Amino acid sequence: MSRQVLTLPRYRELAEVLVREVRADYAPGDLLPTEAQLAKRFAVNRHTVRRALDELVAAGMVTRHQGRGTQVVDRRLDYAVSAGSKVTQNLAGLGLPSTTCCLEQGLVNPPEAIAQRFGRPVSEPLLRVDTVRTVDDAPLMRLRHWFDPERVPGWLARYRGGSTRALLTQHYGLQLHRRRVRIDAVGADRDDTRWLQCPLNAPLLVMTSDNTDAEGALVEVSVGRARADRLSYHIDFEEAAGRDFEEAAGRRHDGASDPSALFPSDEDDA
Repeated sequence: MSRQVLTLPRYRELAEVLVREVRADYAPGDLLPTEAQLAKRFAVNRHTVRRALDELVAAGMVTRHQGRGTQVVDRRLDYAVSAGSKVTQNLAGLGLPSTTCCLEQGLVNPPEAIAQRFGRPVSEPLLRVDTVRTVDDAPLMRLRHWFDPERVPGWLARYRGGSTRALLTQHYGLQLHRRRVRIDAVGADRDDTRWLQCPLNAPLLVMTSDNTDAEGALVEVSVGRARADRLSYHIDFEEAAGRDFEEAAGRRHDGASDPSALFPSDEDDA
């Protein structure tokens, strides 16, 4: 009886070697050798090296940086979710400078799930602001902010990037607090692969927040899609209870069970 010998593709063999070496010999932040150097060392073509590195990227072990190379991923960022926490403030507290780029903004007819939150028909435009947040020049999350335009007049002339919370405080006197939060796990879509530089269907954490003013009126709904290999959330339930911080991670609210209804792809919006 003959026995068939199963062999791994060359790129998978190379990926397994690189996984062992990254775990044993590299620290977070270290750069791997270039594709050309790896191709020469293992006597393979660069396409094989690239496919092997794709395996490490998908596993969340490394990230690619244009002009810098392939870098071993730092530990996951521990993001504290509370009623008043802010992305910029949280990252600064971890000693991590960040930047926020505005991708697109304007008045847009919202999805039904968002319109319901504001108590408005889908035919009534809301202000939509799309941003991407980077840490150490690597994309961490992309956010879609939905605002009541009546609360932020002149926004389009003022906002060009940076912290939306800072602009809300400085120009509109608004200190927002999270009233409701929901956290979902989803796979990356094509827009995510573009802006977050992750493989298609890579794991993401989606956090949807209803953000209110001091009187409890809804001003903003934010939907953040973060790379699960780079960020984790934790919630202080004692703090949450003290601030009436409702519906922590995983609980349904307002009847919306599908996060894609809150952050549809650009094709769905078209």
